[in-house]
Amino acid sequence: MVLEACMVIIDNSEYMRNGDYTPSRYQAQLDTVEIIFRRKTNENPENVVGLMSNGGSSSLFLSNLTNDYGQILSGLHGSKIEGNGNDFINCIEIACLGLKNRLNKNQRQRIIIFIGSPINNNEDEILLLGRKLKKNNISIDIINFGEHENNLSKLDKFIEIVNNEEKSSHLLTIPQGPYLLYEQVDKSAILRNIDNDGNGNGNFGDNGGIGEFGDFGMDDPNMDPELALAIRLSLEEENSRKEREKSETMDESK
Repeated sequence: MVLEACMVIIDNSEYMRNGDYTPSRYQAQLDTVEIIFRRKTNENPENVVGLMSNGGSSSLFLSNLTNDYGQILSGLHGSKIEGNGNDFINCIEIACLGLKNRLNKNQRQRIIIFIGSPINNNEDEILLLGRKLKKNNISIDIINFGEHENNLSKLDKFIEIVNNEEKSSHLLTIPQGPYLLYEQVDKSAILRNIDNDGNGNGNFGDNGGIGEFGDFGMDDPNMDPELALAIRLSLEEENSRKEREKSETMDESK
């Protein structure tokens, strides 16, 4: 199990009012944040996730690194849509400071950032930032949506610079389409590695579902995404409960 500290950055610029992603660019991010948090903390109970916003007058911390989703939810409720575009470099640098202050220095450092508005920084500055992240062994996953065509060239070059031999950083570009944003992230390389158990066997299907949806009368989870999400979260909670009971039983037997 990967031991990781992850800082998630949402885009809260005025572009997030756009309804080209269901139900809006902004709400689509919030739904995806929950999926990311559940995957990260279920992978390893010592993993922590923090939350930032990027799009207003400045980047803001919404939640410190935590494994308590209540804190993340409180941070999401405290965020609001404001500002035009985003300062990609500034928010990444601030996120790095937040990760540097993690309590457990053995945790790997990762940033997951949503980009749904035009990037205001020039390409040379962005590539320089990529070299700094690589030097400091900080992985980054970029969810490029909304204004994805405008940002793709810069982000492609950035990921090429920042990636290490393990290819631990990812660029996921999601155009407008029939599927929900969280569905596309859930079955992408950003979260796919989490889907493997210790023997390399995937717990999730190729369609991004958890376990056997057929047991719940669903042959295709994409037919009812909201029900599929509820099933996914329910199964995750059940697996976590079983793991806790197993751990408690082992402790009692010692």
